[in-house]
Amino acid sequence: MSGAARRGVRRFAQREWGPLVATVTYALRTRRLRAVRLTLSAVALTSVFQIIQNQSWGFRPIQIIGSVKAEYPLWLSLLRTPFSLFVPALDLPVWGALLQVLLVFGIAEICIGRGRMLLIAYAATLAGTLYARVGIHIGPDSVFGLPASAADMVDTGPSAAVVALAVYVCWRYRAYWTAAVVVASMIVEVVLKNNLAGKEHVAALIAVAAICWITWTRQNRRRRRDQGRRTGSLSGAPPIQS
Repeated sequence: MSGAARRGVRRFAQREWGPLVATVTYALRTRRLRAVRLTLSAVALTSVFQIIQNQSWGFRPIQIIGSVKAEYPLWLSLLRTPFSLFVPALDLPVWGALLQVLLVFGIAEICIGRGRMLLIAYAATLAGTLYARVGIHIGPDSVFGLPASAADMVDTGPSAAVVALAVYVCWRYRAYWTAAVVVASMIVEVVLKNNLAGKEHVAALIAVAAICWITWTRQNRRRRRDQGRRTGSLSGAPPIQS
């Protein structure tokens, strides 16, 4: 690779990930593990759920606590949805789920705060849960639908929240190329597999897109209001009332 190419790659990396890396590095250096307390708790809880559900006596209790299926009554699914975030999928290696939660939840906790992280994680998971019911109602003949057999499939667990948080953090820190890669990979997943998990990930993307739009709209409205107040104070006019 030529020197000019290396400089171009460095400039791209700095522009794409520089602010994000700087924020995370500073938080970990100054606050250490206190910066990711909620994430560490989530990793610990996911590990405990995984250990218990692999015991001969533990599978049923964990399913009762956090298993969500479209065939269940809606009130029961809504009751279990917060806990389903911490129940890893049985057909995937648990270390993958733990690594995703540690990295993405940890970065999100630092960059957007615990409250917003929980809100987005829950909204994305809930979007997947509700989509499964709508998709089954639409039926398999539509690209947006699902076969009736999907009603017996367990929801995605923490992966929908991971996808949504990754996109939101990238959007907030202007890592647009990284966000685009995440979105594209979810679309490719649906094209190749066309299963419940893939479509629930797309539902999570739609949910986080709505959150991004609401955030952007509120920021613009606040910016215009603040600009109007500054203009009014410079001109001697009375301030604009909010």
